[in-house]
Amino acid sequence: MNYKFSGDVSEDTIENVTKKEKKVYDQKPTPAFISASWAALFVGMISYCIGLWNAGMVLNEKGYYFTILLFGLFSAVSVQKSVRDRLEDIPVTDMYYGISWFTTLVSILLLIIGLWNADLELSEKGFYGMSFALSLFAAIAVQKNTRDKKFIENSKK
Repeated sequence: MNYKFSGDVSEDTIENVTKKEKKVYDQKPTPAFISASWAALFVGMISYCIGLWNAGMVLNEKGYYFTILLFGLFSAVSVQKSVRDRLEDIPVTDMYYGISWFTTLVSILLLIIGLWNADLELSEKGFYGMSFALSLFAAIAVQKNTRDKKFIENSKK
């Protein structure tokens, strides 16, 4: 597409109009949000682990639920990173992006299947589900805050 401009329009102006503007993420997270994110992560993870420690499950069942927590946390951080990289035009392969989403959904599904079949009270199942969800959300928020802070610190140099 060649557009013709009439009047006094320079080549630089035409080039700037046709270029895609790149978004700049320069909003530093507040200390309150950073603290709340870390607190939510620790509350979610620690309560989940205390619940496992005190549960009347066999050790391999406790290991299953603990592994799901670690798997879910890593997967959620991977999703946040790959989504953010794409927004900032940092190359992320479709395979990695897809695997990140897949593993996050699988970790949630594995927890649901495990809790559905577990011989636990409904309140215990709800406790594990909510502390797991809190931990995943908080891990995403902590990753976002850490990345935003680092980006702003590097851009000021």
